[in-house]
Amino acid sequence: MQSKVKTPAQIKSFKKIIVALSIVIPLAVALLFEIKVEGLDFSFLPPIYATINGITAVLLVSALIAVKYKKITLHQNLMKTALLCSLLFLVLYVLYHISSDSTPYGGESTTLYYTILISHIILSVGVVPLVLFTYFFAWQGDYLKHKKWTRFSFPIWLYVAVTGVIVYIMIAPYYGD
Repeated sequence: MQSKVKTPAQIKSFKKIIVALSIVIPLAVALLFEIKVEGLDFSFLPPIYATINGITAVLLVSALIAVKYKKITLHQNLMKTALLCSLLFLVLYVLYHISSDSTPYGGESTTLYYTILISHIILSVGVVPLVLFTYFFAWQGDYLKHKKWTRFSFPIWLYVAVTGVIVYIMIAPYYGD
């Protein structure tokens, strides 16, 4: 995963990009909840992006196992795939929400549902810079920083991926009501 990017100016600019993305992505997603594009029907997407969340969780655990067994190339490939899955999730999630209203939860486990949902949303915002910086440190070849950041980013990213699936399962019966 080592890169040729080594100058302090290049490293500083990549860090600025990560910070900018960490601000822009959550703000853009929040703003898109207010935008509805008429004539689009992406109502079929929730089970697809929930599945992508599930695949991301499996990839993350698989990457952890790979690195524990010192299969570094496999680990790198699994992590790149997990990042791509997260990006694909984000695109599909945005497409769904610009074409559909949010679905209210109609179940009896309201406290449990909203506890999971709120923690999922808050951590999904926080995980963006954690994951990007963790990946950046590995890409830069700074494996000590990568490992330190992974202690925080991995469990949070895994939690966000798993709770995304749980939220979908809990709300799925109420889509289209």
